[in-house]
Amino acid sequence: MAKNESLEDRKKRAKNILRKLRKEYADADCALEHKSAFELLISTILSAQSTDKTVNTVTPVLFEQYPTADALAVSDQKEIEKLIKPTGFFRQKAKNIIGTSRELVDRFDGEVPDDMDKLLTLPGVARKTANVVLGTWFNKNAGVTVDTHVGRIAERLKLCWNHKNSKDARKIEQDLMEVIPRKEWTFFSHAIIWHGRRVCSARKPDCAGCSLRSECPSADLPN
Repeated sequence: MAKNESLEDRKKRAKNILRKLRKEYADADCALEHKSAFELLISTILSAQSTDKTVNTVTPVLFEQYPTADALAVSDQKEIEKLIKPTGFFRQKAKNIIGTSRELVDRFDGEVPDDMDKLLTLPGVARKTANVVLGTWFNKNAGVTVDTHVGRIAERLKLCWNHKNSKDARKIEQDLMEVIPRKEWTFFSHAIIWHGRRVCSARKPDCAGCSLRSECPSADLPN
């Protein structure tokens, strides 16, 4: 894992990382609880600057009262704000999920489109959200979902050599897409998120107990 590691060497190391992730997190999946593409889309919008755990405490009541895009599209924003307040930034999020629901009704017959470009036209939807929906619900590997865990661990693993120390999620995604096989993009995202929560935390990574230690240039280094 030399500093001037070639792209091919990085791909080989990424392959080893994937093999270890498959062994440790074979069942890795999206932690947001959902029963439909619509529920997953709305939940993912709500998860911005929040935790999946918090979102999962809010959405059962939200979806009980507003189970479809049609229902949420005609809802009162103040009522939605009250329901989603624990997720933070609730005013903007309420505006976004209502706006997205209206777009779904007006342009897509109330259904969530399985297309990246169309998803990106919806209020509150960026690539992270679109990747979650496409990969998790539609089984389409359109990209790598880059949240705080993925961005942090990709840097620690030195898989983002082209954009070292970058905080730009799109640049991080581009680098990861270059070294991770497309068929593994969705699994890699879920597995790394699980790894970030269980082992490679932001403040105190458990390097001694990390299955990726042999492939990590940052193992045991000061944070």
